[in-house]
Amino acid sequence: MPFLLRVELPDVPGSLGRVATAIGEAGGDIEAIEIVEHRGNGTAVDDVLLETAAGVLPDSLVSACNRLDGVKVLWISRYAAGGNIFLDLEAVEELTANPAEALNRFVDLLPITFRADWGARVRRGADGPVIVHRTPAAPEQCQWVDLTRPKRLDGDDMYELAGAPLGPDEVVIIGRRGGPEILDSEIARLGHMAGLAVSIAS
Repeated sequence: MPFLLRVELPDVPGSLGRVATAIGEAGGDIEAIEIVEHRGNGTAVDDVLLETAAGVLPDSLVSACNRLDGVKVLWISRYAAGGNIFLDLEAVEELTANPAEALNRFVDLLPITFRADWGARVRRGADGPVIVHRTPAAPEQCQWVDLTRPKRLDGDDMYELAGAPLGPDEVVIIGRRGGPEILDSEIARLGHMAGLAVSIAS
């Protein structure tokens, strides 16, 4: 069964190796690792995509990692996207394949690229916000948010939200159910990717 584990660890050589060893000994098989953020306090945050052997509970992976000095599991969940971590470069290649559909394709790729549950492209309308395009899990209605830069949005008990402008009257929003927290580095990536999508579509 695929899981995505987000872990904070010391930003020093050897730390990731210790985490990988602990995961392997606990019954996990790592398929991909992505550095999410280098923090200024000497730590880093990494996403680890892994498969578990039959009968292995996620709690055992968490415990194995948390026993390591300076290591803290921030979040673990089943990874519905499966397969692999979709890198930004792969997303850009998808967008350039059909520039006319780049903005909608960008929305389609948001759940995979940002490990979110849904994405939506929302336009300001005369009678309220209009959802131009959304992934299947996205809500059918949403409030309009004026954005001049990418930022974390006020969520609720269910979703962590972030958004970025696609133009003066259009934004893109992602929703992540239950966590993990959307980090500053992810906000920056969302803004960068949104800008690329707009440039490709122009």
